[in-house]
Amino acid sequence: MKVTKEKATENRAALVHAAGRLFRERGIDGVGVAEISKKAGLTHGALYAQFPSKEALAAEAFASALKPGLSKMTADRGGRPATLTDFLDDYLSRDHRDNLAAGCPMSASASEIARQDKMVGERFSEGYGQFAALIERGLGASAVKADKRQRALAIMAAMMGGVAASRAVAKADPRLSNQILRAVRQIVAEVAGEEAQGAQGRARATGKRSS
Repeated sequence: MKVTKEKATENRAALVHAAGRLFRERGIDGVGVAEISKKAGLTHGALYAQFPSKEALAAEAFASALKPGLSKMTADRGGRPATLTDFLDDYLSRDHRDNLAAGCPMSASASEIARQDKMVGERFSEGYGQFAALIERGLGASAVKADKRQRALAIMAAMMGGVAASRAVAKADPRLSNQILRAVRQIVAEVAGEEAQGAQGRARATGKRSS
């Protein structure tokens, strides 16, 4: 039976969503197309009707998984514009650390991107650039001598690495895992500038969970 255009679009979205969650949970190399198809409620054939290869699916799933984080950086928060501090607090939080399947694909997949197809690497590079550009817009004055572009690139790298390291030790040493999040949050606040540092202090004072 011929699949309608609407159904094909629905199938593609289901595959991208399933792949995105599984790749973040278990790694791109740790999941096969059969498992992705099953998770999406589809067959092998339905997957290959949409994507010529697992690599093509991984590239689209990676790009799709980036969108919520990018949107969150610019979405209003309770009637006010989102700030860099909001993003830093969210990214370097226990909630983000503990929710691997729905978290940022940058921190979940950074260690394996170099082993993937070029198109997957391109999506990662694009995402890194987009996040860095948004971070750069929110930077305040800082004692750090690097220019804003350098600071933004370093902040994104520190946050990705901080979340990855925190996850790596979480089961064996929860206390260390929390310390890593707190340490990275403090350092990126200093690099980001006084405005971010002050807002972080206010967040702690109100009991917001940022470490």
